[in-house]
Amino acid sequence: MKKIVLRGRKVVGGCAEGEALVTTHRISGWGGIDPRTGIIIETRHELRGQSFKGKVLVFPGAKGSSGWSSQFHIARLAGAAPLAMLFNEMTTKIALGAVVTHAPAVTDFDQDPLQVIATGDWVRVDADNGIVEVTKKSR
Repeated sequence: MKKIVLRGRKVVGGCAEGEALVTTHRISGWGGIDPRTGIIIETRHELRGQSFKGKVLVFPGAKGSSGWSSQFHIARLAGAAPLAMLFNEMTTKIALGAVVTHAPAVTDFDQDPLQVIATGDWVRVDADNGIVEVTKKSR
């Protein structure tokens, strides 16, 4: 199996691994997710109806209001948060959201994770060292 290594910058430390859930769309916390299930409910989102619970969420970044962090905090309390988060655009709302989610989070990559990682790939996140190992799923 092909393995790819990305290097980035730690936002929240820790290690996690699991199946990737990838979207090229930003995610809205307030009104965009059901924090009790981790299901994306935003009407026009490409992942509508899918849950990030127990997945490594790979996405461009957050959109919407400061309610983003509260919704992801509720998701963590409900056991529906992502295992880890990998994103391209650092903002204050996503930084706070990553912190309250307690999931390992990495940004500022040497390669665009949206171009390298596909939904279903196995991803190991070592946020403390800024290393993401991607094992491509069999196609």
